[in-house]
Amino acid sequence: MRITDRVHALRIPFSLPVGPGKTLERFVYAYIILGKEICLIDSGVSGSAEIIFDYLRSLKREPDELKLNVLTHAHPDHIGGAREIRKLAHCLTAAHPDAAPWIEDTERQFAERPVPGFRTIVGGPVKIETLLRGGDTVGLGEGYSLEVIDTPGHARGHIALYCRREGALFSGDAVPAPGSLPIYEDAVESMRSIRTIQSIRPLSVLLSSWDEPRTAGIQDMLAKAAGFLQKIHSAVLNEMAAAPSAGADELAPAVLRRLGIPEYLLNPVLVRSVRAHMDASAFRNLEKIRVAG
Repeated sequence: MRITDRVHALRIPFSLPVGPGKTLERFVYAYIILGKEICLIDSGVSGSAEIIFDYLRSLKREPDELKLNVLTHAHPDHIGGAREIRKLAHCLTAAHPDAAPWIEDTERQFAERPVPGFRTIVGGPVKIETLLRGGDTVGLGEGYSLEVIDTPGHARGHIALYCRREGALFSGDAVPAPGSLPIYEDAVESMRSIRTIQSIRPLSVLLSSWDEPRTAGIQDMLAKAAGFLQKIHSAVLNEMAAAPSAGADELAPAVLRRLGIPEYLLNPVLVRSVRAHMDASAFRNLEKIRVAG
């Protein structure tokens, strides 16, 4: 799907087992930035290389023109295809230093963050040759570049990438989808990252991993995302008040019920999200949080 003259979006479907006989149909976006050389934002899941390369060929471009694959963070649906893409295109792979350990050692990631279907959607580890931190700039040639923005909270070492010339932000999973599964490690930092994104100007195109590419209503959607984060926070605080001695494992099912999320989707990752709100319980209203500094 063409978004701008340079940017194309690829919607990559995949399935996750979530219980006996149950699967969750998901999708993730990867983004292609065309120029004399090609940059890929995220890599989708294992097997995505075929989808990505077929799309490039449909544009009369070849896989070996792909020179850089930037990974917004280390989660499976973003790094799953990186190993195969690196092998076939011989491109460099880039990520934040805090994300690199889980990308370069996927078994370590699975041990520390077991998620359903991990080994099905992750094609293996990949070496990070280029480390990116907030404030860095990635040159794309012909006057185009990507500004690296730290957007932690959803994951360690999560970054967003801003193409000022297009007014386009590649936000990864920094902005939670209202009504979706809450997945993050730090609720306060997640809200700060939303505030950071809200402050970017111009912001003409928002390119998220979970949502359709947006060219209108961006600020309204960001406000709704912040409200959803606060809704989850309030649900956790209410359950904590009802059961003061309960841990995250005990509170999580009740929190999902409050949010209208089916309990069969409960897994350790969602429990970690509940714990993130418990850790932030000193904040009654996350929506009052602003950009740090």
